[in-house]
Amino acid sequence: MPAERRVRRCAVYTRKSSEEGLEQDFNSLDAQREACEAYIQSQAGEGWKLVRTRYDDGGYSGGSLDRPGLEQLLTDIRDRKLDTVVVYKVDRLTRSLADFAKIVEVFDTHGFRSCP
Repeated sequence: MPAERRVRRCAVYTRKSSEEGLEQDFNSLDAQREACEAYIQSQAGEGWKLVRTRYDDGGYSGGSLDRPGLEQLLTDIRDRKLDTVVVYKVDRLTRSLADFAKIVEVFDTHGFRSCP
């Protein structure tokens, strides 16, 4: 009997530091999301499934963790609502090495996996 495949609840996190261009119908956050969603879809055979919640921070610097989308993402990780985070580039999470270590600590504590 084949092993049962585990569903991985995947979140996409997007960030753009300036608000410039965010009013466009298709902007940088949309482009990041589209690429990440395509990656998740490519892993569907492994049980990856996109969650509906959007974790977007348009107009927020990566130099601080004080961002509503990121805060909600970390809360949902702590609440075990997610299994994987996909980002377009790792610098979308943060531009600070110290803050990156804090984020990775949350990931590690909750048995989490991030994907570039």
